[in-house]
Amino acid sequence: MGLILVTNDDGIESPGLWAAVEALLPLGKVVVAAPRDQQTSAGRSMPAVSDGRITTYPNDYGEQQVQAFAVGGTPAQSVLHAVLEILPELPALVVSGINYGENVGSGVTISGTVGAAIEAATLGIPALAVSLQMVTQDWYTYSALDFSAAAHFTARFARSVLAQGLPADADLLKIDVPLNATPRTAWRITRQSRHRYYIPYTLREGGLEERGSITTQIKVHPHEVEPDSDVQAIQFEQVVSVTPLSVDLTARVDFESLAARLSGGGA
Repeated sequence: MGLILVTNDDGIESPGLWAAVEALLPLGKVVVAAPRDQQTSAGRSMPAVSDGRITTYPNDYGEQQVQAFAVGGTPAQSVLHAVLEILPELPALVVSGINYGENVGSGVTISGTVGAAIEAATLGIPALAVSLQMVTQDWYTYSALDFSAAAHFTARFARSVLAQGLPADADLLKIDVPLNATPRTAWRITRQSRHRYYIPYTLREGGLEERGSITTQIKVHPHEVEPDSDVQAIQFEQVVSVTPLSVDLTARVDFESLAARLSGGGA
């Protein structure tokens, strides 16, 4: 059985993280390296202010012990600290999640859950980024959610990737599970929508010099999104969305046509 690294962006105390751990235990040796603190929306960031301190995190799974480490850093930094300092070898798989809240549409690069999986993929490690839909956007507290269905699909796709790997140009799988899903809920392959799913707006009392924050609201209609997209699947069809992502962000355009277009603009 291979080595599986589990991380997240909600912090090492997140029930979603430990639901993923429990689901993955039958598949290999599981090691946890997750942010010490809440790191929602950290993306793939690596701020210089992270202290990088690594401490063991107590847990008890009976006969099968799980090594767990709280990292003073972002999800992406947690992956790097695990690979460079904690693990004896490269893991066969990195699982990031299970996240509080779906990660769909054009904002996926904001997600710390996806950011950790991308960091793993850039190291040549197959990765899953798993998220559970929420009705509210209460991402910063560990509200009571039923992670059982999301845990089922985490194990289901982890088992497949461990056995068969990922195809060329698919470096990670982004998995979004509807809130009311069961293990019998259908799943399908989707594309990442170009739609901005979480619409930002500001909260501020007084003038610009006063404290302010940016929050979001979900605002999307069926006619606005691609029929084969992650947003369509999770929001309107309530099926599990499985989106293959590539670390190659190059636009899929014809290079010669683009060069001709740019040349037409002058020297």
